Amino acid sequence: MPTLYWLCGARENVLVGRLEATGGVNQAEAEIDPQLIADAHERYAAERDALIPADHSGPRPFGGVAGTRIGVKCLHAHFGWWLAGGNDPIGQWVADKLSISRSMYQLASQQAVAAIDIGTNSANLLISDAQGNDIVREVHVTGLGRGVAHTNMLNDEAIARTISRLEQYAAIIGQHNVRTIRVTATEACRRATNAESFLQQAEAVLGTRPMIIAGTEEGRLAYSGALSHLPQHDGITLVIDIGGGSTEIMIGEQTLQHAVSFPVGTVVLTESHLRHDPPRPEELTNAIGVVTDFMDDLIRDHPEVLTATRVVGVAGSIVTIAAVEIGLPAFDAAALHGVRMTRENVEEVFRTLATETLADRTFNPGLPADRADVIVGGCCVLVGVMRKLRIPEIMVSVNNLLDGVVREELGLS
Repeated sequence: MPTLYWLCGARENVLVGRLEATGGVNQAEAEIDPQLIADAHERYAAERDALIPADHSGPRPFGGVAGTRIGVKCLHAHFGWWLAGGNDPIGQWVADKLSISRSMYQLASQQAVAAIDIGTNSANLLISDAQGNDIVREVHVTGLGRGVAHTNMLNDEAIARTISRLEQYAAIIGQHNVRTIRVTATEACRRATNAESFLQQAEAVLGTRPMIIAGTEEGRLAYSGALSHLPQHDGITLVIDIGGGSTEIMIGEQTLQHAVSFPVGTVVLTESHLRHDPPRPEELTNAIGVVTDFMDDLIRDHPEVLTATRVVGVAGSIVTIAAVEIGLPAFDAAALHGVRMTRENVEEVFRTLATETLADRTFNPGLPADRADVIVGGCCVLVGVMRKLRIPEIMVSVNNLLDGVVREELGLS
């Protein structure tokens, strides 16, 4: 193919098509020096042909813009190259006729957005382009909320670990020249009495102050993110987001209807109930009982949760349980996204992990070493929710709160 740049915008195709229909090709050739047009064809061909491997021996493209060496063949092709930054006098002529500025398109296409979520167990980064496509996605356990369940304080070591990770994220954001940054903080900072000190340190590193969001807001963003790369569903969708310090459950059809947050998550449940290695049966029973008590409240207030026709699970614990269930040796978002687990699958992973010591548990494929000490708590949450809400199957989404944040910033929600 001789064409390297294609004009894809529906509106732009119509506008340029109208210009061609009224004699635009002949008019452009009459108004622009033929040598300038020929030079543009040479530049276009050189840019395109430079992409061909040196050892290529098959058919080769020919000509310049739209496959010609002289004159004008297609205003769409010229305008497409010009929009992409090409030095094309025909493309510029089209833009002038349509009163279009290249900056209207290039600035939008280059405007990346960064979002950081500072959770109880992990601090995560997502940088997306203007269309919501991933540029960078980082997930790291920092354990900011470790110990908060007992002390209501963020400890100094956890703060230092998290700030160190935020410094690395700030460097990555700087490398990508991102100007729009949004930072959220969740349950650990909601609960800790010394959160202000941490927020000040984080602001100094990132240049923007993390916003402590309410559990319901966390749920709203997680719902948007979780469903952003899943097909539309006719019926009631339930989204379950198990974090380190809290669990959010969202209910919606075409749009979110309810978001409910419960102050129980992997870290909180582990520190408050699972005191032995491996946990004792009564500890597991009590931990699950805490979750089912919250589910009783949910059912009373929102009985429609029992009639959901699709259940989607997000965040570290659910993704990790799925990875263990399928025996994934290394994290693979494509392999995990859309995976379905039956309640029997989840119960099996729970029985395996809960009966192993921490030392043995780390050998399970799919279980990162830095999540091994709290994953049983995550299993207790998921098992408790699925049992009480009578959920037969859950679908995994690797998209989460961060995706909801960037979609909102980009106006894609």
